[in-house]
Amino acid sequence: MAFHVLIATDGSAAAKAALKTAVRFPWPSGANASAVVARQVRADYRRSILLAALDRTAEFVGRTSARAMAKRWPAADARVVDAAPVEAIVGEARRVRADIVVMGWRGHGAVRRLLTGSVSRGVVRRAPCSVLVVRRMPRQVGHVVLGLDGSPYARRAVRLLGSFDVPPGARVTLFTAVDRMRTPAQGLAPAQVKHTVAAEVARINKERAQRARADLAKATKTLRAAGWRVNSIVTDGAPLRDLLRAVATTRADLLVVGARGVTGLRHLLLGSVAEGALNRSPVPVLIVR
Repeated sequence: MAFHVLIATDGSAAAKAALKTAVRFPWPSGANASAVVARQVRADYRRSILLAALDRTAEFVGRTSARAMAKRWPAADARVVDAAPVEAIVGEARRVRADIVVMGWRGHGAVRRLLTGSVSRGVVRRAPCSVLVVRRMPRQVGHVVLGLDGSPYARRAVRLLGSFDVPPGARVTLFTAVDRMRTPAQGLAPAQVKHTVAAEVARINKERAQRARADLAKATKTLRAAGWRVNSIVTDGAPLRDLLRAVATTRADLLVVGARGVTGLRHLLLGSVAEGALNRSPVPVLIVR
């Protein structure tokens, strides 16, 4: 089955940026696409002039989106769904068996900052597939920063990038933060105990560094075989801080991270790095499942 891109749009500036990014993005060869427009109307407005206005607006957004997609996908269509945005987008992703959802990140300003990106975040948490969140359209996708953490999601991210139609000269910077154990305070413990503890901590840290290097080597091999130029950054600092620093210093066009779930609670379904990347990355963020 062909790789399917689902573009979620509402006609906003952020949604238009996401649509343009999707049309220009180096998806796998043979990929197809469709769009979804959410139209939510309260029951008591069903026969009002508001409904007619929303009908016209949603249909207009759908038509303009289809025309924009036709530049790359002549057969692409846009579907208007009567549901709340998150439900509409996630439901459509399941219906079309999307491999990725592309959407904008809508901000509401500093006063309403708790609502910033609420729909985008809701879709990322609940989508059955990967999600590309776009604040503004990149000029190109010539440089990608990919965060590796040894998780299955990170390995899937490597495979996904490896399937892309790689632009000439495009490169990937692989980033990993080695979680080094610190030697615990031991107070008045005997010297032999302190020595034993220090040796064990050193052994654990060596193993963690070796695993990180092995992950980097495997990812490098996969991506180079796909046509990417690859380099790497290894740090033992704060993962999110150093990841965002790598994005800034390398002038990346795209940040890719895995959606690393750590609990069954809905508000914690994203790993802290993925959540932080959504909140703070200056470039589009691809969250991979």
